[in-house]
Amino acid sequence: MGLLDGLLGGAVGATVVSAMNNLIQQHGGVQGVVTQLEQQGLGNTVRSWVGTGANQPISPEQVSSVFGGVINQIAAKTGMTPQELTQKIAQHLPAAIDHLTPNGAVPKSS
Repeated sequence: MGLLDGLLGGAVGATVVSAMNNLIQQHGGVQGVVTQLEQQGLGNTVRSWVGTGANQPISPEQVSSVFGGVINQIAAKTGMTPQELTQKIAQHLPAAIDHLTPNGAVPKSS
């Protein structure tokens, strides 16, 4: 399926994994997601995910604010409401980005 199958597959189900992969891919991979979050004032938060320390949380409202343009589109494909999807993304995006940035480095092409 994609980047997050091994990390999230069993924990959250195929629908959420698919939605997360879709979100990351639509924003240019991990680097694109990191850049988008930084541009929206969440640099410290996203750097905590990339770094080797504890991951700071992100709220569903912040997810909606940053990625709102594609949330409705992805939600429609998954059968979730936008609110359900933003909740799931807020819950799992920090660990996903942490997992996809081994050793505290954002991959050049993801």
